[in-house]
Amino acid sequence: MSYVGPDSHSPRPPRRFRGGRPLAVALAVLVPGGLAGYLIWDSASDSEGGKPARTLPSASRSEQGSPSKPSADAGESGKTGASAEPSKSKPGADDPKPSADPTKDSGGRPAASGPLKGKVVVVDPGHNPGNFKHTAEINRQVNIGTNFKECDTTGTSTNNGYTEARFTLDLAHRLRDLLHKQGATVRFTHDNDRPFGPCVDERARIGNEARADAVVSLHADGSAVGNRGFHVILPAAVKGGAADTSAIVAPSRDLGVRIAGKFLKATGSAPSNYVGDRTGLDVRRDLGGLNLSKVPKVFIECGNMRDPKDEALLTSGSWRQKAAQGLSDGIESFLRG
Repeated sequence: MSYVGPDSHSPRPPRRFRGGRPLAVALAVLVPGGLAGYLIWDSASDSEGGKPARTLPSASRSEQGSPSKPSADAGESGKTGASAEPSKSKPGADDPKPSADPTKDSGGRPAASGPLKGKVVVVDPGHNPGNFKHTAEINRQVNIGTNFKECDTTGTSTNNGYTEARFTLDLAHRLRDLLHKQGATVRFTHDNDRPFGPCVDERARIGNEARADAVVSLHADGSAVGNRGFHVILPAAVKGGAADTSAIVAPSRDLGVRIAGKFLKATGSAPSNYVGDRTGLDVRRDLGGLNLSKVPKVFIECGNMRDPKDEALLTSGSWRQKAAQGLSDGIESFLRG
């Protein structure tokens, strides 16, 4: 995704959270200097045989109903500053092939009988490699509950032409394989098996109809050079039209906090230095994929494709495997409680 577009106002950073001890410790981890603190907390909680209670932080400004500045989201609103047309560049040469069976991994192996047996996870690879060929279709306006936005967009890309859509598909396959090893059933919103889309309202509907225990939408940002790091986007409390997030705000925050902590631990990447006040978390009320969801759901921006240092990570297969591991660990932590 990118914050460049017709609504190109940066989202208002959420306030630092106040809450119970377990979450306060977990969130301390999300500032750059808190990595060591998180590792201590995480290993301690594992050694004690359980995870911290799902204590929720106090509401951010946007959850309390204060107006937040609209911002473009290349997954839902606005063009990106980079061409998303596929390139012949080396990164991503091992692009995954479509394999839609949710009970099997990328190698055709069935899900294991692990601790997540019976759990359904929907993985939403942001954008679609074919979107750039179907601009009229993806520019069509769809209802996101509170207003209308584009069906989808092309997504962003690195300066060397490695597209966000290729990145998210590769990461999605790696994540699915890890979740399958834990016994989960994993469904994709698409697997490069359709010419464009799906539209953002359909992406939400897929998770709802699957009655997913968790949904994660995968993205990479397209911001200015020097803007680095990851952030997890959480749904705000939104109610209007077809949008009503009241039932998912709390569990989605829990999911997002756990993913942020595990992603930080697995990749060593710092939380975003330009979104979320360095907490690694951001609350949004303008995303149809969140507004229309009836099940716990978050987005993750894994890094900034337009920054050379982040680009080196995002185009690295070994780093993407670490990213997939962090996401898998966060989802597992949430589903096992």
